[in-house]
Amino acid sequence: MKKKIPFQFILDYLHPLDITIKPMFGCHAIYAGGKILLIARKKEDHKDANGVWIATGKEHHESLRKELPGMHSVYVLSNGKSETGWQMIHEDADDFEEAVTRVCELILKGDDRIGKIPKSRKKKKV
Repeated sequence: MKKKIPFQFILDYLHPLDITIKPMFGCHAIYAGGKILLIARKKEDHKDANGVWIATGKEHHESLRKELPGMHSVYVLSNGKSETGWQMIHEDADDFEEAVTRVCELILKGDDRIGKIPKSRKKKKV
């Protein structure tokens, strides 16, 4: 990607992993081991969605929230109407770097609550 990834410190904490960064929705998606793990977002629109998004499932929210009390749903994905599978740590959170560092530690330990295998894309018919 041409633009520098926001919250560059994430890459330092995930350093031992063989990661790939891909553009997604004008953000930076971080992959490792065939899974999407995180999205780093810092854009002018929907500033309430700026921060680090965590790829997880609703079944893991309660247990993750015990370790990451500031984590909340990425409401821009549901127009603010409902809980989403994606969770986030907002860039303005008092413990932002500490919480994101904790997420990275969980990833490095192989925590199954974080990471999703992306759905395969269907090839477009010509």
